[in-house]
Amino acid sequence: MTQLDCFYSLSSPWAYFAGPQLQDIVRRHNVKLVLKPYDFQLVVPQTGGVPLKTRPEPRKTYHALELARWRDYLGMPMNLQPAHYPQGVAEDVNWNKKPGWMVIAAQLQGLDALPLSHALLRALWAQERKTSDADVRIAIANEAGYDGAALHALEESAPVQAAYKAYTDEAVEKGIFGAPIFVLNGERFWGQDRLMFVERALDKLRAAKS
Repeated sequence: MTQLDCFYSLSSPWAYFAGPQLQDIVRRHNVKLVLKPYDFQLVVPQTGGVPLKTRPEPRKTYHALELARWRDYLGMPMNLQPAHYPQGVAEDVNWNKKPGWMVIAAQLQGLDALPLSHALLRALWAQERKTSDADVRIAIANEAGYDGAALHALEESAPVQAAYKAYTDEAVEKGIFGAPIFVLNGERFWGQDRLMFVERALDKLRAAKS
């Protein structure tokens, strides 16, 4: 089965926008999706990305403009300045890592983790919920049909932390500089607006096998 990797952070608004489209592509093309949350703050300065907080003001305002455009185009609810997205230095340095650990925990249990991932991103960007809080993550997971307490218990387990480190190391190795970046047969596709090119590449692969 063809594998499609998704490198991202559980704080990315673009990963939130990608969720429904990605789920549809995975279903129609019958590919194996591997979600790879990685340490965005550690990797991106090494690979040429520019974290939003360090961008000049004109780029910050344009980022907000693009979010509003895509929100309206996709018809997906979004708060452009969500209450629980730190605007300065976060009190909890792991605030956006913890939801990623929960997603990895679900994936390592053999579960389809994409609905959980999208629920966590939607909670942050559209529902004003603090996903860095364990009780909130557990509730979100339960609402999405998972065993939230069981997944939370695995977040800091050795297998989950090893996978998170492996995804982070792989992100550096493969030149991942943003979120989401999809990798198909070694080829990178940056951003939810490149999903049409992911689909074109999958069409070509399918044609080559037929």
